[in-house]
Amino acid sequence: MHTILVTGATGTLGRPLTTRLRQAGHHVRTLSRHPRPDDPHSHAVDLRTGAGLDTAVEGTDTIVHCATTPTGGDIPAATRLIRAARRAGATHLVYISIVGVDRIPLGYYQAKYTIERALEASGLGWTLLRTTQFHDLVVRLLTAAARLPLVPVPDVDVQPVDADEVAARLAHLAEHDPAGRVPDMGGPRVESMPDLARAYLDATDDHRRVLPVRLPGATYAAYAAGHHLTPARDIGRATFADHLAQHPPPPHR
Repeated sequence: MHTILVTGATGTLGRPLTTRLRQAGHHVRTLSRHPRPDDPHSHAVDLRTGAGLDTAVEGTDTIVHCATTPTGGDIPAATRLIRAARRAGATHLVYISIVGVDRIPLGYYQAKYTIERALEASGLGWTLLRTTQFHDLVVRLLTAAARLPLVPVPDVDVQPVDADEVAARLAHLAEHDPAGRVPDMGGPRVESMPDLARAYLDATDDHRRVLPVRLPGATYAAYAAGHHLTPARDIGRATFADHLAQHPPPPHR
């Protein structure tokens, strides 16, 4: 069995990943800015400063890096983690990224791509998995859009994937030797965002109109071209409809 450190362990992906690894018998340490008080192997570390990071990494075989924030800071955080992993002699760093980070000119994606390249040059054993967007993210976006009288959504296709299925894939990768960039992972269906918005509103018994929106600029053009999709790698099995059935969104007021 391995000693594995999971960053972002209280997040959408980190929670099911930690559970799966522990159920498989691994010794799992967790790292988060807001650690669970009931987890004796939890480390309170803010990757933005690195305080406490060396203690959390010491003695680990494998690190799975799930911590991320769209508001910025991912590059310095990953740099600190890579350096700490080298100092500790960790043999494997697994990184979760996003399909299309090398083709979509969005700042958050560009940061992810920079981290991918830093990992390749790190001298560590590494594994990289890119996935499409999680069902949870789509729900958050639609919840925000549903605060308006009409429900505006980008007129693009998406291929959402179940976070728990991604966690299962990451757990498998963490248990094995470094594999470099592995094949991408996407959800079972490519569906239009307006169609998903209608399904979301139906689930909340909301009959408002969905407003498909086309936007100017290179980022929207890249999404419209499908650079964030991987239809040939439809590994996930849970659909967005399945997710809504298992996690019904609350009705709007």
